[in-house]
Amino acid sequence: MATRRKPMSEINVVPYIDVMLVLLVIFMATAPILTQGVEVNLPQKPSDPLSNDQDDPFIVSVRSDGAIFINVGMRNMEKEANRVTIFSLEDQALRIIAARPDIPVFLRADADLTYAEVIEIMTVLQKSGAESVGLITAPPDV
Repeated sequence: MATRRKPMSEINVVPYIDVMLVLLVIFMATAPILTQGVEVNLPQKPSDPLSNDQDDPFIVSVRSDGAIFINVGMRNMEKEANRVTIFSLEDQALRIIAARPDIPVFLRADADLTYAEVIEIMTVLQKSGAESVGLITAPPDV
């Protein structure tokens, strides 16, 4: 007569732990790659920080090569921004400002840009209806 075994009621969790560790390593390796914000070398000047009560500002970023990007919202700054040309910037800014006339407008311009290039962007934004354009700087290294 054969002896009957009692059914095992435990779960082997070792394979699940292995899978979780592999996923952890994958996420740790890919997380730095996922930051897709516009890389801008901001000028370092002392200024007041942006307050969090500003409701989703309209941010125009300009890289040192002259590429222009637009983004709406502080929470979206790290996300990939929409690339525009100087010609389509006025049209898109006009639509955004017409939808929300009280939207704060900020310019993140690279420190290597010329004064004329920054003024050209600001002029386009003011033609689009922006009452004022704030400049974003990086805090100075101490």
